[in-house]
Amino acid sequence: MWERRIRMWSGVVVALYVIPHVINHALGLISYDAMEAMRRGMSFLWASPIGGPILMLAFLTHFLLSLFVLFRRSTLRMPVWEAVQIGLGILIFPMILIHVIGTAIAGQVIGFDTTYEYLISVLWIAKPMRDVQQSFMLIIVWSHLWVGLHFWLRLKAWYQDWFILIYAFAIITPILSLLGFARIGRQLEVTAANDPKFFDRVFKPVNDYGSESVNNLLGLEFIGWYVFGGLVASVFVARFIRRLYRNRHGIYRLKITDTISLRAPVGQSILETLRIAGIPHAVVCGGRGRCTTCRVHVGEAFEELPMPEELEQKALKRVNAEPEVRLACQTKPRRDLSIRPLLPPNATARDANRPGGIQGREQKVAVMFLDLRGSTKLGEEKLPYDVLFILNQFFAEMSEALLETDGHYAQFAGDGLMALYGIESGVDQGCKDAVKGAINMTERLASLNERLAREIKEPLKMGIGVHCGDAIVGTMGPPTAQNFSAIGDDVNVSARLESLTKEYGVPFIISETAANCAGLDVTGLPQYEADVKGRDGDITIYTVADPLALEFD
Repeated sequence: MWERRIRMWSGVVVALYVIPHVINHALGLISYDAMEAMRRGMSFLWASPIGGPILMLAFLTHFLLSLFVLFRRSTLRMPVWEAVQIGLGILIFPMILIHVIGTAIAGQVIGFDTTYEYLISVLWIAKPMRDVQQSFMLIIVWSHLWVGLHFWLRLKAWYQDWFILIYAFAIITPILSLLGFARIGRQLEVTAANDPKFFDRVFKPVNDYGSESVNNLLGLEFIGWYVFGGLVASVFVARFIRRLYRNRHGIYRLKITDTISLRAPVGQSILETLRIAGIPHAVVCGGRGRCTTCRVHVGEAFEELPMPEELEQKALKRVNAEPEVRLACQTKPRRDLSIRPLLPPNATARDANRPGGIQGREQKVAVMFLDLRGSTKLGEEKLPYDVLFILNQFFAEMSEALLETDGHYAQFAGDGLMALYGIESGVDQGCKDAVKGAINMTERLASLNERLAREIKEPLKMGIGVHCGDAIVGTMGPPTAQNFSAIGDDVNVSARLESLTKEYGVPFIISETAANCAGLDVTGLPQYEADVKGRDGDITIYTVADPLALEFD
């Protein structure tokens, strides 16, 4: 826990330096004087006998703790955002080292104030490749900073209200910074062209110091790169040695269902074991013990587990967890045990503070029902093996369509399926993706019919119904065969729309509500008022004879 706190506060110090530094560059869009005035103010703080060492210590600490995080992980399998965050955190060290050597250290050793006039003249005019290097450094440090801030703040209740403004600031500011730097660079370039003595004046302190001495000073960069490479390599060597040690000192078995059982070395957390096995598991905070979305029920085995540390205790107390509940990211079993995840793999930060496990939550989603037509007749004409062959190909194509359009497979029933859209992206985007899914499925069915032309007498047909509304979504089903699905009145409406495709003789029917949310161009589409069983009043629907002709507004 201590390293997390140190890493966080060192990151705060780095942020207090980096954010004003980037804003400072952006002031070049106003004037050089504004840019230089803010630099002098920042130098008063960060170039002082106190501020300078604190800043360097913060950068060094943050780098070393990033290496420690990399070493501590039992597996390198992780979400992309987490890998990016760790990688950028490690790269900060050499990037900042180059910057510090070329500015603060050089200025102190040579004995002059590294003004923007000097820096920009070096980077923009004298050594443009250095400018590219500095721009790359800015992107690395800035990206690491805001990825870290996002995954720290997203658990805060107020963050969602301010997310758009914060996101806009994070994107726009570095762009303005680069533009401001480039504007002053162009101005100094013009000045240098019109003033033959410009470079003599700007570089006089460096020239007086001696080119050989300057080169020796800059040679520190190469030493820094060697140190950096050695430290990173040592981490991977240490990981290898630790793996050998663990494999020789005990294995525990992790049982998830009656059919899934995993083996892992003692000292490896439950979350790491699941990740290595490729089993999806909720973990909004990236395994830092803050969000509680990775919590699992361990049954009576909780008495044999190591006691939770302070961080885990606080997190579990916040959600009023029972003693049998533990955080998968913090729990490192020493003996065999069985677990039951309490939240679905796609749980969000909103779910983090919900007590217990999520049995269901109300959410607006887009629901699609799909059914293969004529499967019964197909069974009468073909041998069972042939029928299964055709059905498997059909569902393989439909599953690919779902995957390509961000659909979530929810249920399978005979020759049909149910899919959910917009679980993470919102109902509007979900409806649009559902329409795209129907189009994709239509294209794939046509292609499949071409491949099966010699196998079947008539082309395969299907019916698709799409509606949106409130539903209860969550993990459902028996303990050994649970699935993330949805129930509710609007789910039943979607199923009814699919069945209506038979009556209207079309492959696709969408409700007016879903069409509006999707931004679908309904011009020319037949409109009807349909009676939906179990629902008071009619529902407006659009029938689609050719989904491939659909367009959005």
